[in-house]
Amino acid sequence: MTQSSKLIHAAAVALSAAAPLAAEAAPAAPAATAASAHPTSYHFATVNGRKIFYREAGDPAAPTILLLHGFPSSSQMYRDLIPQLADKFHIIAPDYVGFGQSDAPSAAEFDYNFDNLTSHVAGLIDQLGLQSYVLYMQDYGGPVGFRLFAQRPTHVKGFVIQNANAYLDGVGDPVKQALLPIGQQRDAASEAAARTLLTLDTTKFQYSYGAKNPAAINPDNWVIDQALLDRPGNDAIQLDLFEDYRSNVASYDKWHALFRQYQPKTLILWGKSNPIFIAPGAEAYKRDLPGARLVWLDAGHFVIDENAATIGREIKASFAGR
Repeated sequence: MTQSSKLIHAAAVALSAAAPLAAEAAPAAPAATAASAHPTSYHFATVNGRKIFYREAGDPAAPTILLLHGFPSSSQMYRDLIPQLADKFHIIAPDYVGFGQSDAPSAAEFDYNFDNLTSHVAGLIDQLGLQSYVLYMQDYGGPVGFRLFAQRPTHVKGFVIQNANAYLDGVGDPVKQALLPIGQQRDAASEAAARTLLTLDTTKFQYSYGAKNPAAINPDNWVIDQALLDRPGNDAIQLDLFEDYRSNVASYDKWHALFRQYQPKTLILWGKSNPIFIAPGAEAYKRDLPGARLVWLDAGHFVIDENAATIGREIKASFAGR
C-alpha cells in the first residue's frame, strides 16, 4: 500500500468510527438564514455573440432590481447585499463585457465604450424577459443604467443611486486628474495619468478610504478586482473606457431632462467621505428629482461591506411592494 493509500485508508477508518458519535451529538439544524432561504444562482447567457455572466436570486414573480456594478469591480461587489434583498425582490446582477466572469475580448476585437456595455446588458434584459425593474447603480453602473433609462424609460420603476455620478458637481479630484484628461486628448501623458487608476494602491484606496472601520472591509474586494485588472491586455480595455467617459459627461444634460420628464422614484445612497464622486454630486440630483430621498452613509466610494443591512432596509422601505 502506498503512503497516500495508507493516509486515505486511515482517514476512512477514522470517519467510520466517528460517524455514530457524530450522529448522536449532532445539534438541531439552525434556522434558515436569508442566504439559505433565497440562495444566489450563477448563470451565463450569450448576448450579441458574447458570454455574459450574471447572478440571480429571489422569486422571479417579485419586483426586479438590476444591480449594475462599478469600476473596477463586477457583480461580486454585491455578494453581501443580494441576500439582504432576495426575500422581497428578484435580483439580477450582471458583469459587463470585459469585467468579472463575462467575456473579455481584446480591445482590438471589441469596441469598448459605454454604449456597447449597455447594449449587452439590454440584450440580457431582453433574454430574461424583464419588462419592469428598479436600477441600482454604482459608479460605472450610472452611465450604463442611465442609458438603459434613456432607451426604455417606462420600463424603469425607480433608481437606487449609490455613488453613481451624473453631474459635474460630483466630480472629485481623482477623476479630474486621472480620468477626464484622457477624454480631452489621448496621448502618452494622459494615458500615464489614467494608468494610476489601474494600480493595486488605487483599487485598495477606493474600497478603504472613508470607511468607518477599515478592518471591516473585506480584502477580497481589491484582491479579486486587481487580479482581473491585471489580466493581459486588460489595461487597453480600461483605457478605451476611460477615454469614452467623455460620452457620459456629454450625456448629462440629456439625462437631466429625462429625470425631470419622468420623475422616477429615487433613493440616493452616498458615502459622505467619497473622494471619487463628492457630496455635491448627490445633492445635485435633487435639482431634477426633487422627491428623491437622500441617505448619507458613513463610508467612501464602495459602501456595502459596512452598510449592507442599512441599504437593504432603505431599499425595502422605498420599493418593496411596488
